Amino acid sequence: MSLNNNSNFFASGLRQKVDQLMNVLWAGGVNNPMDSIEQLSYLIFLKLLSERDEQAAYIEEGYQRHFFGPWARCAWGNFVTLTGDDLFDALRSAIEKLRELPGLSETGRLLFRNATLKIYDRPTLRAVVQGINEMDLSPHDGRDPKGDMYEYLLSKLSQSGTNGQFRTPRHIIDLIVTLVDPQPGQRICDPACGTAGFLIATYIHILRHYTKPSDLSRGIVDGSLLKPSQWEFLENYAFTGFDNDANMVKIAILNLYLHQLEKAHILYHNPLTTMLDGQYPGQKYDVILANPPFAGRIQKESILADINLETRDTELLFLKWFIDHLVDDGRAGVIVPNGVLFGSGKAHRKVRELLLTTCDLQAIIALPSGVFKPYSGVATAILIFQKGRATESVWFYELTAEGFSLDDKRMPIETNDIPDILAKWSAREEGLNSFRVHVERIRENGWQLMPGRYKPIKLEAIQYDPPDVILAEVIRMEAEIAEQAQALMERLKKI
Repeated sequence: MSLNNNSNFFASGLRQKVDQLMNVLWAGGVNNPMDSIEQLSYLIFLKLLSERDEQAAYIEEGYQRHFFGPWARCAWGNFVTLTGDDLFDALRSAIEKLRELPGLSETGRLLFRNATLKIYDRPTLRAVVQGINEMDLSPHDGRDPKGDMYEYLLSKLSQSGTNGQFRTPRHIIDLIVTLVDPQPGQRICDPACGTAGFLIATYIHILRHYTKPSDLSRGIVDGSLLKPSQWEFLENYAFTGFDNDANMVKIAILNLYLHQLEKAHILYHNPLTTMLDGQYPGQKYDVILANPPFAGRIQKESILADINLETRDTELLFLKWFIDHLVDDGRAGVIVPNGVLFGSGKAHRKVRELLLTTCDLQAIIALPSGVFKPYSGVATAILIFQKGRATESVWFYELTAEGFSLDDKRMPIETNDIPDILAKWSAREEGLNSFRVHVERIRENGWQLMPGRYKPIKLEAIQYDPPDVILAEVIRMEAEIAEQAQALMERLKKI
């Protein structure tokens, strides 16, 4: 069996285990996928933290264990042999006080903030603990399966339609990250991070570009070409994420932890209503990647006055936030609903004018309306822009297919425009689905940014025969008709 087949077999085994655990939880009364994922997150983190504590104590001389003294009873191994009320009481006690564990990182403390055990059915809890205990999450064939396993678990959110607004399709995330092209040493932010998909995709993007080609050909992405200083920055300072949903923050923290980003800066925070460091705009970033909430409206008195935009629409407020929080030459790749592109209100016009005059709006990629099905059919677009210089021209691309059907089932299909986008991107080539528009024309149209307003009308030249040829053909046809009519009259006379 080849290396890739071994890895695929290993990954499929983990996916089957995840499916089994979700089914066990559903049958045991934990029917909300968000609750199921939250509970599994607590248990998986506890298992991994305990295993790492044991390994470090074995390898590192003088290592101070997390689970020592009275905390030893909170280590994962203590729960594997328990059953019934003993298991429930011991595990609930551990989960509820784990945020006070000595040596636990700030993100770990945030993960277990207000945590509690919600798997009340004792046999179900026992089955879940045993299932997680049987999971082999150690590196395998040069790959670390923990992150992929958790990504698969999070896919259950979009499949169920519950909290699906937080799940941007992975191939769309990868497209945006590729176009923006984040680099080592840059500060990257997603102010509406959900499950941290953009941050993780950025991390993998950087690792891939700094992995030896020979390793890439074997499917290994390890960032071995990164310098020690770049590694330190990447792991400790590069990534920041905010979300105003406490459950999403916890899921994002564990997702990042399982991708070796346990020190990423993730906060329960609404950047539109609360200053993070006492001043606006505060920290600025080299890269902003986001798919912020659509169609929301914030209470006017809650909005930060410094945003200085007369609207309650979250999509406009977030776009203004993106512009304000980019450093000069900083780049952004964000998803917005189409209303941002053509809305006639003062706030719509102001934010578009600001975008085009203070940033280089490099691309608008119109997405098909089925991209976010089954939970939303809203029409959206990707904006790629760079802060610090005015726009000269905008490259429009109308993406009509992205490798999946546009119905609720979202099944894989062969038609996919994404490779064409990537092939045309560096030169902003014009083609069947793409075209450039100079900013003066956009200004003349009230800063409207809908592709349909500027799409070139392509006329096809039709070649006609010369008039004498056409006339000769008409005379021939008339003669033929007359001959057929005469023959018909002759046959009628004989009847």
